[in-house]
Amino acid sequence: MRTLWKNNVAPPLPYYAVIFISEKNEDINGYAEMDEQTMQVALALKGCLGYSSVPGTFISYWDTMDSINEWRNNDLHKQAKEQGKKQWYKYYHSLICKVEHSHEFFK
Repeated sequence: MRTLWKNNVAPPLPYYAVIFISEKNEDINGYAEMDEQTMQVALALKGCLGYSSVPGTFISYWDTMDSINEWRNNDLHKQAKEQGKKQWYKYYHSLICKVEHSHEFFK
Protein backbone atom coordinates (compact mmCIF):
# COMPACT_ATOMS: atom_id res chain seq x y z
CA MET A 1 0.00 0.00 0.00
CA ARG A 2 1.17 3.49 -0.78
CA THR A 3 -0.65 6.69 0.02
CA LEU A 4 -1.66 8.80 -2.94
CA TRP A 5 -1.75 12.42 -1.86
CA LYS A 6 -3.71 15.00 -3.80
CA ASN A 7 -1.17 17.07 -5.75
CA ASN A 8 1.52 14.54 -4.65
CA VAL A 9 2.18 16.50 -1.46
CA ALA A 10 1.72 15.21 2.08
CA PRO A 11 -0.52 17.63 4.00
CA PRO A 12 0.47 19.50 7.13
CA LEU A 13 -0.46 17.87 10.42
CA PRO A 14 -2.93 17.37 11.94
CA TYR A 15 -5.45 15.92 9.51
CA TYR A 16 -8.08 13.20 9.65
CA ALA A 17 -8.20 9.63 8.38
CA VAL A 18 -11.47 7.86 7.64
CA ILE A 19 -10.72 4.14 7.76
CA PHE A 20 -13.24 1.92 5.98
CA ILE A 21 -12.81 -1.83 6.56
CA SER A 22 -15.13 -4.12 4.64
CA GLU A 23 -15.95 -7.58 3.41
CA LYS A 24 -17.87 -7.77 0.15
CA ASN A 25 -20.70 -10.09 -0.86
CA GLU A 26 -20.46 -12.25 -3.96
CA ASP A 27 -22.81 -9.92 -5.86
CA ILE A 28 -20.78 -6.80 -6.56
CA ASN A 29 -22.52 -5.91 -9.82
CA GLY A 30 -22.20 -2.13 -10.31
CA TYR A 31 -19.67 -1.72 -7.50
CA ALA A 32 -16.66 -0.82 -9.67
CA GLU A 33 -18.60 1.88 -11.51
CA MET A 34 -19.92 3.43 -8.29
CA ASP A 35 -16.47 3.22 -6.70
CA GLU A 36 -14.96 5.15 -9.61
CA GLN A 37 -17.71 7.78 -9.49
CA THR A 38 -17.45 8.33 -5.75
CA MET A 39 -13.65 8.54 -5.89
CA GLN A 40 -13.82 11.25 -8.55
CA VAL A 41 -16.36 13.25 -6.53
CA ALA A 42 -14.47 12.86 -3.23
CA LEU A 43 -11.12 13.86 -4.73
CA ALA A 44 -12.73 16.96 -6.26
CA LEU A 45 -13.84 18.18 -2.83
CA LYS A 46 -11.64 20.90 -1.37
CA GLY A 47 -10.99 19.09 1.92
CA CYS A 48 -10.02 15.70 0.49
CA LEU A 49 -6.26 15.20 0.83
CA GLY A 50 -5.78 11.74 -0.70
CA TYR A 51 -6.22 8.05 0.05
CA SER A 52 -4.64 4.66 0.69
CA SER A 53 -6.14 1.36 -0.36
CA VAL A 54 -5.55 -2.38 -0.04
CA PRO A 55 -8.16 -5.11 -0.50
CA GLY A 56 -10.65 -4.82 2.36
CA THR A 57 -9.36 -1.49 3.68
CA PHE A 58 -9.73 2.00 2.25
CA ILE A 59 -8.44 5.09 4.05
CA SER A 60 -9.35 8.59 2.93
CA TYR A 61 -7.61 11.66 4.33
CA TRP A 62 -9.33 14.96 5.10
CA ASP A 63 -8.27 18.37 6.35
CA THR A 64 -11.13 18.90 8.83
CA MET A 65 -14.15 17.20 10.36
CA ASP A 66 -16.28 19.70 8.41
CA SER A 67 -14.85 18.27 5.17
CA ILE A 68 -15.66 14.74 6.34
CA ASN A 69 -19.20 15.81 7.16
CA GLU A 70 -19.57 17.41 3.74
CA TRP A 71 -18.56 14.09 2.17
CA ARG A 72 -20.81 12.15 4.56
CA ASN A 73 -23.78 14.27 3.41
CA ASN A 74 -22.95 14.11 -0.31
CA ASP A 75 -25.90 12.68 -2.28
CA LEU A 76 -23.79 10.30 -4.38
CA HIS A 77 -21.98 9.05 -1.27
CA LYS A 78 -25.32 8.43 0.47
CA GLN A 79 -26.54 6.52 -2.58
CA ALA A 80 -23.36 4.39 -2.60
CA LYS A 81 -23.71 3.61 1.13
CA GLU A 82 -27.33 2.51 0.72
CA GLN A 83 -26.47 0.28 -2.26
CA GLY A 84 -23.54 -1.11 -0.29
CA LYS A 85 -25.84 -2.11 2.57
CA LYS A 86 -28.40 -3.64 0.21
CA GLN A 87 -26.04 -5.48 -2.14
CA TRP A 88 -22.27 -5.16 -1.96
CA TYR A 89 -21.19 -5.61 1.67
CA LYS A 90 -21.41 -8.47 4.14
CA TYR A 91 -19.77 -6.22 6.71
CA TYR A 92 -18.17 -2.83 7.09
CA HIS A 93 -16.69 -0.73 9.85
CA SER A 94 -15.89 2.95 9.50
CA LEU A 95 -13.58 4.81 11.88
CA ILE A 96 -12.51 8.45 12.01
CA CYS A 97 -9.08 9.21 13.49
CA LYS A 98 -7.13 12.41 13.99
CA VAL A 99 -3.60 12.04 12.59
CA GLU A 100 -1.10 13.92 14.75
CA HIS A 101 2.08 12.24 13.58
CA SER A 102 3.02 10.56 10.31
CA HIS A 103 6.10 9.42 8.44
CA GLU A 104 6.57 7.44 5.24
CA PHE A 105 9.33 5.34 3.76
CA PHE A 106 9.42 3.84 0.31
CA LYS A 107 12.04 2.92 -2.28
